[in-house]
Amino acid sequence: MPFALKGMPISKLKGNWTCLLNEDRLQRSSQVLSVIDQTVCVFGGEVKPREPVDDQVDVFSLNNDTPNLETKSHSSAPSPRVGSTSAVINGNMYIFSGRGGTEMAPIEEHGAVWSYNPSSSSWSNISPADSSKPHPPARSYHCSASDNQNNIFIHAGCPTSDRLSDLWKFDISDRTWTQLPDAPAPHRGGASIAYKSGKLYRMHGFDGTTEQGGSIDIFDISSNTWSTETFNPDGNDGPEARSVSVLLPVRLAQKDKLITLFGERDPSSQGHAGAGKMLSDVWIYDISENWWTQLHPEGTDGVPDPRGWFDADVVKNEDGNDSVVLHGGLGGDNERLKDVWRITF
Repeated sequence: MPFALKGMPISKLKGNWTCLLNEDRLQRSSQVLSVIDQTVCVFGGEVKPREPVDDQVDVFSLNNDTPNLETKSHSSAPSPRVGSTSAVINGNMYIFSGRGGTEMAPIEEHGAVWSYNPSSSSWSNISPADSSKPHPPARSYHCSASDNQNNIFIHAGCPTSDRLSDLWKFDISDRTWTQLPDAPAPHRGGASIAYKSGKLYRMHGFDGTTEQGGSIDIFDISSNTWSTETFNPDGNDGPEARSVSVLLPVRLAQKDKLITLFGERDPSSQGHAGAGKMLSDVWIYDISENWWTQLHPEGTDGVPDPRGWFDADVVKNEDGNDSVVLHGGLGGDNERLKDVWRITF
């Protein structure tokens, strides 16, 4: 008998996978993906370890039953990079830092944020209004979110050495950085963060020794404080520990929820040059009632292979139920993937 909440069987949130694209051009891991209205934008990543693909943006529309992939070039594009992160505000994709260059070091741009407008296929470099004020140091394998209004949040990741636990806010109108309280320990890379209704939700990541799990750390923006909800990460009461996965805010069945899916467990000793144990599970968290349920999506196209080091974003739909687009990543055989999938509910 499926568990039911307020008369609605959880089994109704089963989910359905559809394969949208499978293109050689899209083969990569450690890239960013953002959905802007019904347009998907992909930037960065690597096919061979430590070799960023290029500085072009790959775009396609979700309005077409058979999406047509287009590759866009622009003379003002940011340098090729991997391990960056993206967030969307007012029709633009914003990215911060990443790893690149001949040394594959964190790309230091002195607090600048890059903005991509898919309508004009153009990039803008947004530098802080006051370069003398503090800004987040360069990093890779960090995570970001936006409040969908004016602010981008940057969290954790890997600087030149060690890992971070910091949280920063960038106001795109004032072009100012504000450092917020650090998240609960430990420092980590490959974490995930999501924004919903004035709060940031942080999960997972790798602290240099083990993957993190069993907790959702919640930052209340108005009170400037962190709190933590815990659960048993046994794959039954909640998702097991992992890194390089995603955490996204979704609206399903008229309720605010979080979705986390896939990721890496038991990492390779080669870091991102090798593959650890990759996961393929999908979990939904009810924010107001604080419970997890695992979904078991199916699809006529099959289901995506397990993976980590990928990216995904939320699609707003007319029926009120959000969906998620997932792309690429590193498979369990240490091969970069080139597929794009959509999960609907």
